[in-house]
Amino acid sequence: MSGRPGPGPGPGPAGPRPLGEVRSWPRSFADRLTTPLPGVRAFARLAREGAFRPGPDGLRGIPDLPYAPAPLPAAGPGTLCATWAGHASWVLRIGGLTVLTDPVWSRRILGTPARMTPVGVRWEELPPVDAVVISHNHYDHLDAPTLKRLPRHTPLFVPAGLARWCRRRGFSRVTELDWWECAELGGVRFEFVPAHHWSKRSLLDTCRTLWGGWVLSDVRAAGTPGKVYFAGDTGYGHWFGEIGRRHPGIDLALLPIGAYAPRWWLRDVHADPEEAVQACRDVGARRMAPMHWGTFVLSAEPVTEPLERVRAAWSRAGLPREDLWDLPIGGSRTLHPAGAGAG
Repeated sequence: MSGRPGPGPGPGPAGPRPLGEVRSWPRSFADRLTTPLPGVRAFARLAREGAFRPGPDGLRGIPDLPYAPAPLPAAGPGTLCATWAGHASWVLRIGGLTVLTDPVWSRRILGTPARMTPVGVRWEELPPVDAVVISHNHYDHLDAPTLKRLPRHTPLFVPAGLARWCRRRGFSRVTELDWWECAELGGVRFEFVPAHHWSKRSLLDTCRTLWGGWVLSDVRAAGTPGKVYFAGDTGYGHWFGEIGRRHPGIDLALLPIGAYAPRWWLRDVHADPEEAVQACRDVGARRMAPMHWGTFVLSAEPVTEPLERVRAAWSRAGLPREDLWDLPIGGSRTLHPAGAGAG
């Protein structure tokens, strides 16, 4: 991944953008790419090598993938609770809100085999959803059948250019943001931040909408655990350091660790486990929760390898073991206000 900064805006406005604002955007965000997208030669090499999926040995670990669904823990005032539903889908309780990230409750998405592991939280067991954040429009992050399950008045926070897609499906409270812009809902600030990735949903819309991650901050409860960085989907690069400089004191970073092989093909858009640990350090987060592995077969690494490698990288970095939240699918962890302990 190149270390050179990609084009993009400077600091966002001093205050939050209005919720549901209707905005105009450029036709393409290709100028935000950190590196060029693969060309014909790269696709020809990928086809020649046939390294799309793990071999039989790499798939033998499917029965060992960690899956331990459990009831959602209580999340009282001032607590921060994260529950991993699988892939990049989290149920976050922050500032009194329940927020879903990149919700994918479907058994299958376009172009991939069915899920290796079931969703970790039954839809019927979710509390009322106060907001949804979307990182980008790839099918494993923006799932239309799952969004159809939501009331159409559910607030959606999406990248620049994606509101039209949401509004066509009947959603009435859609807020789209550029990098470094924010909006607030119920005392929680939602800021859209850069990522090393791209967007595409059809043959004709490459980079027509933006991509990125989200920093969620409880702006009303000073001194309580209330700042989460959800990276979405991203390669490793310079943006992590910039996010950390603009957002000191991140309590928890949700970072992708899977879909990284073959490396020559995916390194620019998917971090590997070692890079994810470094990204956590770059953003200055105290804790890291791995994601984007163990759910869909998207690449060629053995299915259990991401977890093994992230644990080893965390240990080599000398970081406290309790700060690596390597949850099973369906697992939860909670941060309580100072002096109240942790769950």
